[in-house]
Order: sequence, then C-alpha cells, then structure tokens
Amino acid sequence: MRYLFGLLLLVCQMAQAQPDPFPQVAASYLVQLNGSLLWEKESNRRLPPASLTKLMAALLVLEDYKPRAVVLVGKKAAQESGARIGLRGGERFHAEDLLAAMLIGSANDACHALADHVAGSHESFVRRMNHRAQQLGLRDTHFGNACGHDAGNHFSTARDLAVLANELLKSKAVMELAAKSEARIATTDGARHYLLANKNALIGRYPGAVGLKSGYTPNAGKCLVAYAERTGARVLLVMLNAPDRWWDAADILDLAFAQVRRDS
Repeated sequence: MRYLFGLLLLVCQMAQAQPDPFPQVAASYLVQLNGSLLWEKESNRRLPPASLTKLMAALLVLEDYKPRAVVLVGKKAAQESGARIGLRGGERFHAEDLLAAMLIGSANDACHALADHVAGSHESFVRRMNHRAQQLGLRDTHFGNACGHDAGNHFSTARDLAVLANELLKSKAVMELAAKSEARIATTDGARHYLLANKNALIGRYPGAVGLKSGYTPNAGKCLVAYAERTGARVLLVMLNAPDRWWDAADILDLAFAQVRRDS
C-alpha cells in the first residue's frame, strides 16, 4: 500500500512539473504566450533589474501624462551616471521627448529629470514607485532609485516585471516609442538636438518585435523585457542576468511562436 501511494505521489509530481527548456540562458526568466504562462525559471527570485526599473518610472509618468508639458533639467539630473544622453542643467524639454529618451535611449538623465518633474524630487518619485508596486501586487519588488542603479534595496523578479510589463502594454504611447529603432528630440528652444538609438537590439531585427526594454549593470548583468507580436500570437519574455540575451531571446521567441503553430 505504501508503495502504491508513493508511486501515485511521484506520478502526480511529474505531471505537475514544468520542463525548463532553457536552463542556462538566464539566472531567471519567464515566458508568456497570449497572456498565459508558458515557461519559467526561478521567476520569483529577487534580482537587480537594472534599467528595467524604468518601466515603473514610465508607468508613473504616464499616469499623469501631459506630453507637451515643459520639463526643466535640474543639476542632479544632468549629473546622472551610467547610460545618459548628456542633458545639461537648465535645459527644457517636452515631457514626451524625455519619455522617448528614457525608453528608447535608456537615458538616466532623462529619467531623473522626469522624476523631479512628476514628484518634485527623485526621492519622492521613488516612494511613489514603491507605492505603485504595492498596488500592483509586486510583492518581491523594491526600488531604491528611479533609473536602475545597483543598490542593496533595489530588486525585482521576472514574475513581477511581467506584471508591470503587461500594465505598460496597455499604453499606446509606450508601444509607439518602444517599437522605434531611433528617434530625435530637441530642447524646447531648438538649440540642441539629440539622436536616440534603441538599446533593444531586437527592434528592427527580430520579426514582430515591438518592445519593450533592455538593461545592464555590473551587478544585474544583461536584462531584457522583450515583447513580440505575430498573427494570432503575443509573446512576452523577461530575462534577468542573461549573458547572451539577444541570441537566446530570439531562440526563445521562435520556440514560443512555434508552439502556436503546433497547437493550431
């Protein structure tokens, strides 16, 4: 009797197990097909998200979005480190242009300037980010800054980032920006112009890729939230600490779309 019970338990466990077809591609990943979970690996593991952080920053900007609002670049924003486009303190931009710089060029200086504009200060904006994370049910996410710098109190998970990404996919403004290979912005007086090149290498190269955000820091490694659409199928992929993210992301997306063809 014990043997039969043990055998039944083993069979049930095997039936519930989800195979990991990509065990080496990332420290953590999650794949959704048409909104449903397809594959995952340690998707609840807390890891640094690098510039995927800017997805939450973008969400807050969009929730009180005035595209033509004039944003003043402060001294601290102009001094931001990491990925930046070289904004100067005292320059003025329309909010829509700084949002483009943040999502397309992953510009920390643009992100910081928007944070100051929306909340009055970077610190206040970060508090809003954490409050919004709680509202969305992101239980394993905490932000220490708006841009994605490595910090002990700055972490998220592939599962939480998928929830956040799905929230942003509802925004037409985000999707239009995330799908651009490049864009140009200028100060409100037209004195300085900036060229933005999309840091998401899938855009313009992988068929159907229309978003969403990449990121990198020494501690986080290479991170990615990829979103692609083809006839009858939508695939969302979140990868944290993925050494060969571009090649591996393309392979994973291919396999996910092949799943649709197989099931149809």
